[in-house]
Order: sequence, then structure tokens, then C-alpha cells
Amino acid sequence: MHALVEQATEHWGYLAPLLSMPSCEAEYDTRVEALDEILDLIGDDESHPLASLAGRLGDIIEAYDEENRPLPDVSGTEVLRYLMQEHHISQSDLSEVGAQSVVSAILAGHRKLNWRQICELSERFGISTESFKEPSGKLRTLG
Repeated sequence: MHALVEQATEHWGYLAPLLSMPSCEAEYDTRVEALDEILDLIGDDESHPLASLAGRLGDIIEAYDEENRPLPDVSGTEVLRYLMQEHHISQSDLSEVGAQSVVSAILAGHRKLNWRQICELSERFGISTESFKEPSGKLRTLG
């Protein structure tokens, strides 16, 4: 263990800035850039020696985001509308929600997303079902 402590001491000056919580936007940006570089380097190799550093750095960035950049309270419909715009998806591309008329009714606020639709959308976009919760904190579960 003594050799491990010696190595940590030798390299800590280089790692400490990455592993501490950012105190300002510039430090945050530095950590995001470092994470991007590390992810480019390791690619899909989860056994890469820097994979755990990437995970830890991601946790630090996420904690900063949650504390300093809270997401606004938006409805599940607003989330869906945003995802459609970001992914250049039309109403007819959302077969997991239903027919185009169903999607239209949801986007117009005449219907709510049901649990099955939320789960399908969550899987399609790789986001949590919690993303579709109402500003009140409740998930839409009525159809």
C-alpha cells in the first residue's frame, strides 16, 4: 500500500483539480472539457484504466449541474415537444405513443401520456421516466 500512496502523492497535483467540486463556471468548463477528452480516449472500452476517472468526473459535473443549474419544472408534454425538436422527429415518427392523432392530442394538451407511453419514450430517448413528471412531481399515468 505504501507504493500506492507514493504514486498518489506524486500525481495528486495533476488529478486534484479534476476531482474537486468546481467553484465557478470556468472550473466547471475545464472539467467538462477534460471529461470529453477522456471519453474520446477511452471510447466504448469500459475496462480502460481511465474509465473510473471518467465516471467520477461525470458525477462531479452532475452534482455541480444539480446545484447550480437546476432544470426548470416543465410538463411531460413540453419534454416530449423538446425531444421531438432536438431529434427532428415528427408526430408520425412516434409510433410508440400511438397514431398521429393521439400524439397531436397529447401535444395539444387534450390527452396525457400514459405509463406505457412514458416507458416507451424513456427507452427510445435514453432518459429517465422521471423526465416526464409533471411540475407537481407526479408522473403522468392517465391516458
